[in-house]
Amino acid sequence: KIVEERGKFQDPVTKSGGILIGTVKEIGAALQGKTEAEVGDRIATLVSLSLTPLKIYEITGIDTDTEQVFCKADAILFESGIYTKLPEDLGAPLSLALMDIAGAPAQVAVHAKAGDTVVVEGAGKAGLLCLAEAKKRVSPTGLVVCMEYSEQCELVRSLGIADLVVQADGQKPLEAYEAYLKATGGRLADFSVNTVNVPNTELSSILVTKDTGMIYFFSMSTDFAKASLGAEGIKKYVPMLIGNGYYPGHAAIAFDIVRREEKLRRYLEARYCKGN
Repeated sequence: KIVEERGKFQDPVTKSGGILIGTVKEIGAALQGKTEAEVGDRIATLVSLSLTPLKIYEITGIDTDTEQVFCKADAILFESGIYTKLPEDLGAPLSLALMDIAGAPAQVAVHAKAGDTVVVEGAGKAGLLCLAEAKKRVSPTGLVVCMEYSEQCELVRSLGIADLVVQADGQKPLEAYEAYLKATGGRLADFSVNTVNVPNTELSSILVTKDTGMIYFFSMSTDFAKASLGAEGIKKYVPMLIGNGYYPGHAAIAFDIVRREEKLRRYLEARYCKGN
């Protein structure tokens, strides 16, 4: 109904839309011979479906666990639209899952440096990849901290992608801050990433980040007025990045993470490649 009314998939709650994978059906005359993709190639679009003209003819399946919809449909990718060919070794469902959040670990790769303390709030799909990339970037003298409120804490520990796991509710910023200080001995973050998909977690990320550090708000649940005014209200000078899902080479970074992190790959394959 959303697509039929708007011509695109624009989630009325998150305002985002995810991405798609499909087969190139046709290339416009002005672009023929000028793109890496050819008719028949399987690609993942790296631009949100909230911006992609879409026509759905039939929904053939919905997987609520992986949040993927299988359908017969046509989409239009503009000349400026970014995409990547699907890697043969990872499979379509896993590739789709990775591409939807590839912008997050790419920002970790750019901003996390050896010796830094990096905090990742939230241990969903994006959070897991950010943690794994942070471990690579800050080793051997840095510290990677996961802040998560759910049973995902045990998963992070089993995957070995964080030095510390702090179980805390980011919607209760003072409690989360106190738990973080106790676990780290007061070592605030040089770079923080908020991947939590619920509102009202902005202040918890601000509190655990040092002055002149940096916060990357990847979550579409972020209220930037709360983030800005919250930092002002507690006298915290900390630059904040908006969660732009694109960075040059971000697809390759995401693919590289799951190729080198065997435990993480096995978890993601079990979750997203059921029956595929």
